Amino acid sequence: MTPAAAVDAWLAELGEQRRQSPLTVAAYRRDLARLVRLAGDAPLAQLQVHHVRRFVAQLHGQGLSGRSLGRMLSAWRGFFAWLGRDDAVRANPCEGIRPPKSPRRLPDALSVDEAARLLDGGREDAELLAARDAAMFELFYSSGLRLAELAALDAAALDSALHEGEIRVLGKRSKARIVPVGSKARDALADWATMRVQLVAPDEPALFVGRQGRRLGHRAIQLRLQQAALRAGLPRHVHPHMLRHSFASHVLQSSGDLRAVQEMLGHASIASTQVYTHLDFQHLASVYDAAHPRAKR
Repeated sequence: MTPAAAVDAWLAELGEQRRQSPLTVAAYRRDLARLVRLAGDAPLAQLQVHHVRRFVAQLHGQGLSGRSLGRMLSAWRGFFAWLGRDDAVRANPCEGIRPPKSPRRLPDALSVDEAARLLDGGREDAELLAARDAAMFELFYSSGLRLAELAALDAAALDSALHEGEIRVLGKRSKARIVPVGSKARDALADWATMRVQLVAPDEPALFVGRQGRRLGHRAIQLRLQQAALRAGLPRHVHPHMLRHSFASHVLQSSGDLRAVQEMLGHASIASTQVYTHLDFQHLASVYDAAHPRAKR
């Protein structure tokens, strides 16, 4: 089997049998394409640990962070483990290799005031698109959704959102979870529900649709949010995941309930959620620095 065919077969198994998301499969494809380029004429089955160490050092020297290299090694390790099942390789050349450490980046979140400015900001578009955008952004912030989760929502989800104050979403690896929908988001969704029929194409199930009446794509949602942030006068780039970070940070600041935030975000591990405790501490530290007489310089 050629390297390209082996990569295709493994990625097909990831997507069809292990139910990895299309975004994860696409990222793994890029990582493995890089491995094939680095290997050059050397057969993948003959790569050894010292080859992989050299590849990692080479990529690190080109500016790849420890986090990116860690994800890449994970893809390579999984691929070689899959090859080993059929004895295509004798040993996994990625075993025992760890990426270089890099400083942990804290999630970039909006302040409560910035979130309010964004969501309450003026709209320059036609009333129909403005109602749709308001519903999308309120739902992002209200429920801590990922971009892919919001884009995949169907209109059938409106009933539980409006009447029960909750919505069912499919997260990573098609894992379902129920998230709450706040009153502001419910009001915005109700407005959009009455207007959606004017825009949606026949037989289109999507909750959020574009000008052509079809499901709104990820890039279109990102661009609409950027435009809304500019209109609100926010001095930095705002992206959908920032609203998810803001949701987690603000709920944790108010409740202190890390487990509840973990459940609402759909994190498999509490370690993924704990990063927001650092954001919470930063908030407390800034309050202390501004208020405590002995903290002022």
